[in-house]
Amino acid sequence: MYPEKYNIDATRRSPWIVFERGCLFIMGRSIIENPSEFYGPALNWLTSFTREWTGKVKIELGFEYINTGSTKWLYILIRELSELRDIQENLEISWYYEKGDEDMHDLGSILKSLVECQFNMVEVDNMNGRFYRNLMSQHN
Repeated sequence: MYPEKYNIDATRRSPWIVFERGCLFIMGRSIIENPSEFYGPALNWLTSFTREWTGKVKIELGFEYINTGSTKWLYILIRELSELRDIQENLEISWYYEKGDEDMHDLGSILKSLVECQFNMVEVDNMNGRFYRNLMSQHN
C-alpha cells in the first residue's frame, strides 16, 4: 500500500511536493539536473495510489520555472493520473501560472489536452512561497 503522505520540501532548484489522500500538490521551481532521480520516487507513490484510490482527487500544480527534463516528468505523472478510475468524475486539476507568463499558460494548455477531467487554468499575481503555503493551508 502507498504511504499515507509523500512530502519533499522545496529548494531553490526543486519544487515542494505533497501527496496525500485526495490531494496532490507540486509547486515551485523545477530546474533539476537529474529529474528522474527526483521525480522517480514520486511516480512510484503515484503508481500505487492510482491502483488503490477510489475517491476524488484534487491536483494543484504551479511552477515559477520548469526545465525540459522536469516537463517530461510532469507529463509522465499526468499520464499516470489518467489511469484513475472514473477520471472524469473523480479528478480535478488546477494549473496555476503567473500573470503574463505565456510559457506556463501554454504548458498548462498542453497538459489539459492530455487528460479528460476538470482542468482549471488559474492566473495568479505571484508564484511564491507565500502563495504556495496559503494554497496548501486550504487543504488542511
